[in-house]
This record gives sequence, structure tokens and C-alpha cells, in this order.
Amino acid sequence: MTETADAATTNRLQELLPHPVGVEPRPDVTFTLTPSTTIRATTPDAVAPAELLASILRPSTGFALPIEDSGSDDGIVLTDGADPETGREGYQLDVTESRVVIRANSAAGHFNGVQTLRQLLPPEVEAGTAQQVPWQIPGASVLDHPRYHHRGAMLDVARHFFTPDQVKRYIDQVAAFKINHFHLHLTDDQGWRLEIKSWPELTNTGGGTEIGGRTGRLFYTQDEYRDLVAHAASRGITVIPEFDMPGHTNAAQASYAELNEDGEKRPAYSGIEVGFSSLAIHDDTTYRFVEDVIREIAAITPGPYLHIGGDEALTTSDEDYATFMSRVLPLVEKYGKTTVGWHEFVKTSENPEAIPQFWATTTKDDNVAAAVKRGHKVIMSPGNRVYLDMKYDEDTELGLKWAGLVEVKDSYGWNPGAYLEGVTEEDVLGVEAPLWTETVSTSADVEHLAFPRLPVTAELGWAPAAVHDWDKFAPRLGAQAPRWRVQGINFYASPQVPWKD
Repeated sequence: MTETADAATTNRLQELLPHPVGVEPRPDVTFTLTPSTTIRATTPDAVAPAELLASILRPSTGFALPIEDSGSDDGIVLTDGADPETGREGYQLDVTESRVVIRANSAAGHFNGVQTLRQLLPPEVEAGTAQQVPWQIPGASVLDHPRYHHRGAMLDVARHFFTPDQVKRYIDQVAAFKINHFHLHLTDDQGWRLEIKSWPELTNTGGGTEIGGRTGRLFYTQDEYRDLVAHAASRGITVIPEFDMPGHTNAAQASYAELNEDGEKRPAYSGIEVGFSSLAIHDDTTYRFVEDVIREIAAITPGPYLHIGGDEALTTSDEDYATFMSRVLPLVEKYGKTTVGWHEFVKTSENPEAIPQFWATTTKDDNVAAAVKRGHKVIMSPGNRVYLDMKYDEDTELGLKWAGLVEVKDSYGWNPGAYLEGVTEEDVLGVEAPLWTETVSTSADVEHLAFPRLPVTAELGWAPAAVHDWDKFAPRLGAQAPRWRVQGINFYASPQVPWKD
């Protein structure tokens, strides 16, 4: 039986992902977009979200949808005056027959409201060309705000390089699910991906290789990076750049001999093993290099965070690791940024502002537990739950399985606020889904591993803990399939999920 248009419109209220805090349907009420509909942004905070909304709606509807700062109360209105309960990132969305109103207390709230409104329109709204469908939105009142502030996605562009357009494509895809931080893993043994003007060989040499042996111009200029940051900001997303150190540094060591204790350049590396590289811990040249890189990255990164990596420094002794971090962490602060790092680093930090990102597969880590007692907040990224590069099952062609096989239900089946011993709900800053690219070289590869597990992470980061229920979540996840098909997303049709036609 084919679902009627009215039923489909109404059902979209039950298919929202992430799940809102509260939804009150207005039965028999529908708002319809028409060629005369306008979008009104009544505050400066609402302008960029209104522009994003228009950019989503115009291609598929074919409507002009002009953005105005005054005029009729009909149409779509983005304004202030949201309930204080919504906080800085929440919103209220009200749909009546004559207008749609998004109220928020900041630009972040408006961006989040826009993404909810997007899901209340037919899947064809995702098309890049005009579609002939009724553009109906079900009547409702939504009050919504996130469980956690940090809802992140990470893309490793060091193992395999992705062009600016490919990165923007992924940013656009994750923005639809209220992801608000995009972590770019820019440096590793296989490649250095960001121009550093004071150390040009980092990209001249280190920016020309990747896993599998491909060579060429495989890096971003600083202008290209600024453009990526601006693109993310236009979707309400903060970019977090990562300069991984003191390990994962072979590309830098292949570029400059003076970064090695023996004064000899390392050969370029295109394999996937980890833990063999380390900067020269006791050489002042190392810290001049580190400071120059931090200074240049910080200057072109408006967001508050800089990720210093810090993981898998297997050839660095504990004493040398502590020495290195004692000199590097103050440099991040010197240039006005808050340190984020893989959780190993936090054993060396007494500054509660520094943020460990937990990536292990255990449910106990004494250093992280001690850190939260000192006041640190934690980003949760357990490898056997939200590492998007893990295989779904033994037959998955892409991905690795060092953390295990991670099907969709496994990715959903944990509670970020009660997962790690000694880390409570209040200690968790949020969740982030990393996608490492040892086996991933195209956008289709990214999509196959990220979808549907990235939206699962978004659900865990946003939706109230009280709605955590796989049997109710799986149909909402399956309801995303028509949108992904319209967008051309190469998603994995997990047999665990009832996918909608």
C-alpha cells in the first residue's frame, strides 16, 4: 500500500533524527511552501541560518524564497525570544497554516532549528533540481535543546587526502544531523596536509604522499583551509584542526632532517602501521617547529580549540612524553586556544580546561578518571562504538577491525554518560565519531562507513537520554533512507534497520 501524502506529512514528525526534547503535533494543520513564500530573519544571529535554509530549499522547490529583515508575519520567520530552557543551542519551532517560526537565542539555535525544519519537508527537498511535489510541513510545536554541547565528526585527511570539495560534501552531510564540531586530522606519518609558511617543506615534501603511494599536491593552502573553516561556520560548525605529535610525525620528519635526533631525514611512508615515529624530544629545534605550527594554525582558526594528538607515541618514553607535553601545552594556551588531545596526553596536564578525547575500547581508564576529578571534561569516542572506520561485519570490504566489528546496533548500544568508570554524565563534554582513512579514498567510501553510524552518534549527542531505545530508534533511522537516496549518499543498508522505501 502506498502511503498517502497527508500520512507521509504527519509521519515526518515521528521520524526526526536526532529525537527532539518535545514535539506537540497540531492535527489537521499543514503549512505549504509556495512561490510567494518569503524567509524573514529578524535578528543578526538569524541571517546566516536563513541563508542556509534558502540554499537548501531553492534548488528543489524552484522558488525564489527571498530573505527579508521585515515584512509580513506569514511565511518562514527566524527570530529571537526562545524559551530560556532552550539555552544557547536549542530552539522552538512552531508550524501553523500561515507561517513557520523558529525562535532561538543564538545563531547556533537557529542552525539547529533549520535542520529540524528541513526534515519536516518531503525527501525531495534534498534534490539539486526542481521537483514537482507538494511542499507541505506538518503543524507542530517543537521545543528542543541538546544533551551535550560537543557533537563531533572527524575526518582523517592525512592517510588519504580529500579535496576541499570532498571535505565540504561531508561537512554538509553531517550538518543535517546537528553536528557542531568538525575535527580535521591534518598531519600523520603518511602526509602533512596544511601549508605552514615558516616551514614550507612540510607540504613541498610531506604534502605529496599518502597510503598506497599516490603522489602530487595533496595538501591545503592556508587560503583553502580558511575557506573550509568559513564553509563549516556557514552551517553552524566549528572546525578543530589537529597537529598530531610527538608520534605520528613521519611526514614532518621526512621533510626536515633537523626534526630527527640523528639529523637524517626519514623516508616517506605509505603504510598503515603506527607508533614508530617521534620528534626529537630534547632538541630546542623541535619546540621552535611546534610553536611555529601552532602559531600559524591558531591564526587561521577562529574556533577555540586546537587538537594536539598525543596518541600512540610508542617509541617515546613516559618521561620524555611528559617533558614534551610540559613544553607544548603552554604553547597552545599562549596562542589563545584550548587544548584537545587523545586521552593519553591528559596524564601530563593539570589544567582543567584541557580536553581529553577518549578513544580506547575499555570501560576503565585511571588517567581519565583522575582527570575528571581535577575538573576536565571528556569527549567520548570509544573505538568499538563510534570509530566509523571499523568494519560492520566480516564481509565489509572497507575498514579495519582492531576495535572489533561495529554494526549499527553496536554503535547505538552505549550510554556516553555512564560508559567509562569514574566519568559521569556531568563530566562528558560530548561525543565525536572519527573516520580514519587507511582504507578510505573516495567520498563514496566515506559515506558507506559514516552512514548510518554518523547519525547514530548525532542521536547519542543530542537526544535526551530518556528516549534511548533501539526498537524505537531503528525505524527513525530507517526513515532517513529516502533522503539519502535523493542526495546520492552511498549508505550501508544494514539488515538491522527497517529501511523505508
